[in-house]
Amino acid sequence: MKTIQFIFVSLVIFIGTWFVSCSSSNVATKNEQAQIVKEKIDNKHYTIDVDRMLPMNGQSRQLTSSYSLTIKGDTVKSYLPYFGQAYNVPYGGGQGLIFDAPITVYTLSFDNKGTANITFQTRSEDDSYRFNVQIFNNGSSTIQVTPNNRQSISYYGDMDVTAEKP
Repeated sequence: MKTIQFIFVSLVIFIGTWFVSCSSSNVATKNEQAQIVKEKIDNKHYTIDVDRMLPMNGQSRQLTSSYSLTIKGDTVKSYLPYFGQAYNVPYGGGQGLIFDAPITVYTLSFDNKGTANITFQTRSEDDSYRFNVQIFNNGSSTIQVTPNNRQSISYYGDMDVTAEKP
């Protein structure tokens, strides 16, 4: 009988220790991920992979192809789909939100929870844009694009937090 009690107590202690070690590992991983997110934002070198869009007049749409917004220093690479009403477009329809362009105005601030609020402006051959980007500690992101000649549109996705190859 004492052997069964000893085995039971040992098993409970082992399982309890295992749960504690797993939960502390999760906390460390979350803290490490938050640090990577902050470093990428501070260095102005990050990519947000977009998986959902919300046009101003319409329903939210899941995206099945790879779309992204990349910031590298003072340059933005936008590869985003556009659905919505256009007020003035170039002959042939233009490129929409697919362009590489320099950033003219860039502001960055962090709130008390560590969420990054980024605002920047840029201009492509087709239009001028104002981007409002929110990036949370876990890399989850929201992008709102306000073009001059089209309706606004929002995108949702996650920051790529993998280590960059030299």
